[in-house]
Amino acid sequence: MTTALELSAEQVEAYRRDGVLHVRGVLDPGEIATAAAGIERVLADPGMLAIVASGVNDPGHFVEDFRRWQDAPEIEQLALSSRVPALAAQLLRTPEVRFYHDHVLVKEGGTRQRTPWHQDQPYYNVDGHGVSAWIPVDPVPRAGCLELAAGTHDGPWLMPRTFLDGKAKWFPEGTLDELPDIEADRRAFALRQYDMQPGDAIFFDFLTVHGAPGFPFAGRRRVLSLRYLADDARHAPRDWRTSPPFDDLLGVLPPGAPMDHPLFPVVWPRT
Repeated sequence: MTTALELSAEQVEAYRRDGVLHVRGVLDPGEIATAAAGIERVLADPGMLAIVASGVNDPGHFVEDFRRWQDAPEIEQLALSSRVPALAAQLLRTPEVRFYHDHVLVKEGGTRQRTPWHQDQPYYNVDGHGVSAWIPVDPVPRAGCLELAAGTHDGPWLMPRTFLDGKAKWFPEGTLDELPDIEADRRAFALRQYDMQPGDAIFFDFLTVHGAPGFPFAGRRRVLSLRYLADDARHAPRDWRTSPPFDDLLGVLPPGAPMDHPLFPVVWPRT
């Protein structure tokens, strides 16, 4: 187990204000190797939720996979026993943190496909607060890095749409505000983007609006994203299939119940 990494009061306050925080060196060299091995395991054996998120004419390749920690021991180790849960607890200011799910994202060199601007929480089956840790295992130049709109975590919830064709697959049309056209006037938003080294992390609120460019570089952009829930998180089953889906909870965890289920283990405080 790695030693603790304590955030300063200024860092915690910046996260509370902006809904995003870049932290250097969250994973040590051994953990970076563990994360890379876990990602390669996932790529070699895609799960039932794996998707190709780039078009057929894209010269690169963008793949995603979800909820692999139970069959990828490297991801389980990092999700439950690295520094990340303790940092999540500091940022969420919560006495208890549960692991929510993992998300593997890999953009091969030359990928043109953007990840469209969006919030995460409208796709989910939870209400309450949560934080994501976006952790690359490859160097990521600023121009290929995740972008985040600081301050958007204060809401409102915005309409989630499918990434490739923009369909309102989740909330019905007209029930949520639409995302602003950030690309039409990028200077109107406090956009954050970073040069990142392997093992760095971007922590961001589930409601922070974010997106990502393609990856027009020679290398790869392999990312492990780990998501955590505060103690106020409650099950919010939807009338549609969430992303990722949690069919395991149907008839098991009532609406409004705490996320007290083996799928969401308590990772902080450690016992």
